[in-house]
Amino acid sequence: MTEGLGWRWLVCLSLALGLTGSLHADDPDVPRPQALELREARATVVVDGHLERRQQTLPYHWDRHNPGRAGRATFDFRFTLPEVPQDPWSLYLPRLGNAYEVWLNGMLVQHQGDMLEANGADYGQVPRMAPLPAGLLQLNNSLQVRVRADVGRRGGLSTVWIGPREVVGEKYAEAHRWRVTGSMVVVGFSLLVGLISLSLWVTQPDLSNPVRQRRDPLYLYAGLAELFWAVRVGDALIENPVLAWPWWGVVPVVALAVWSWSMGLFCMHVARWENRPAGRLMAHWLLALMLASGPMAIWALGFGHPLALTTWYAALGLTFLLFGVIFMGQALRGASVAHRVVALAVLLNVAVGFRDLYVFRINPTYADSSLMRYSSVVFGLGLLYIVIARFRRVSAQVRDLLNTLAARVSEKERELAETYRRVEQLAREQERTAERTRILRDMHDGVGAHISSAIRQLESGRSSQQELLQTLRDSLDQLKLSIDAMNLPPGDVTALLANLRYRLEPRLQASDIALRWAVELIEPLQRLDAGAMRQLQFMVFEALSNVLQHAQATELCIEAVAAERGVRLRIVDNGRGFDATVAWRKGLLAMRERARAIGAVLSLQSAPGRTVVEIQLS
Repeated sequence: MTEGLGWRWLVCLSLALGLTGSLHADDPDVPRPQALELREARATVVVDGHLERRQQTLPYHWDRHNPGRAGRATFDFRFTLPEVPQDPWSLYLPRLGNAYEVWLNGMLVQHQGDMLEANGADYGQVPRMAPLPAGLLQLNNSLQVRVRADVGRRGGLSTVWIGPREVVGEKYAEAHRWRVTGSMVVVGFSLLVGLISLSLWVTQPDLSNPVRQRRDPLYLYAGLAELFWAVRVGDALIENPVLAWPWWGVVPVVALAVWSWSMGLFCMHVARWENRPAGRLMAHWLLALMLASGPMAIWALGFGHPLALTTWYAALGLTFLLFGVIFMGQALRGASVAHRVVALAVLLNVAVGFRDLYVFRINPTYADSSLMRYSSVVFGLGLLYIVIARFRRVSAQVRDLLNTLAARVSEKERELAETYRRVEQLAREQERTAERTRILRDMHDGVGAHISSAIRQLESGRSSQQELLQTLRDSLDQLKLSIDAMNLPPGDVTALLANLRYRLEPRLQASDIALRWAVELIEPLQRLDAGAMRQLQFMVFEALSNVLQHAQATELCIEAVAAERGVRLRIVDNGRGFDATVAWRKGLLAMRERARAIGAVLSLQSAPGRTVVEIQLS
């Protein structure tokens, strides 16, 4: 029992001590460890082979002290600590470079880049923090920072912070958020807005001018502005550029120029100034500034004349200051919401741009970061708002057009349906008329011709009763075949011949003509429609009728076989024959015309004892 009470007292005591320690740690009266800011250093600067030593107060901006020249510098610091730290410490360098080395008490703690290769990679774009190994710090310490600085790349060294890791880490994290994370967010936002705008430019036509179809330039200018601003801001994140310096230094300057030109044209389209004389003059001036950006950047960065680029920045800033004042003045006089949004964004960016121009190009301080990269987000948001509003308006117009078009199409469909119904009715009437005409023509050419022959035979008195009877039988057969032709399957040559056999075989037997049937079962020919089948029937009937009336044959053979490209049909008799070289009679000429009408080849061979009529269907 006593042992259990003892354990409970120990647990309570431990909890009390832990709570006391926590309260003590959160107590605001307990002093928090502070970081040291090192501002004074012994500087050794080497420029063009000349060495100079002096006492230097940081920050040290290389381009201010050595305009148009590259070189190296070494900064020696001495600092004393009241006691050797037991907790982890770190070193924080807000800005330095372009390449650098950091030595503490004779030990290299961090380095980036080649100290001897000029115009190489730039490691001064982001803040740096170097953790210090345990036991490296002493009571009396020596810190040395060596930098390689290129022309026009904002090399140098800011004040240096050293202290407990959590304290220095807070300063580093804040600077990293502003200069790295913030830049990444701006780049991502600009890329998103730019790609949305360009996709709308590619897909959305400009409906303001229905006569001249073109893309809406407002989307194009918005997309170009945001994409080139992403390049401008993204330069701060690139340590190893794809081009050598100073050529890479021209890229962000030109990107800023294209952004300014695109933004200016975007604003003028929002305000509908693009067709005004002042608007065209402004567009030409912005184009001139954009074209001058490259040469001015090369002059400043390549030839060591930074004033050239400062002058260009000042001209650009003054241009947009004047433009922004006029733009805002018109916005206040009752312009559209889009106009007012853009006007506020322009003025904000102009104000922040002048601040950056003073801090980075005029003020001798060594500023850490630009604010315009963040103020441009306001312009990007305004731009995105206008693009979306324009897209919604255009989409509404497109919907109205589609609804109108759908109504017109529906009306036209009703008219077409009525027209089609009338045309179909007319076609049926024409088809019936054509069928009646065909039947009459067939009756005239077939039955009518035979009846006319019978009448002439009676009138002449020279024809025998047998000849007259033969003519009337031909007329009756022709009539039956005309009726049969109405029900012939299209393309079925076998059925056609079988029907002829059925109608004419009794007459052949009565004439003592033996029929030999050599007809194969043939697949229907797709190209022979009902009209072609009637033509073929008349041709075969004419050939058989000639055998019955004139050949004096005792044997008749009907052959039909499938050929390579169609059907070969032959009618062969052993009659007295005729001279096939002389002019053809009326019946044979009719057969030739019918063969030509259906694309068949008709050939005749005749000699005493053998006459062949061949029809080749392909």
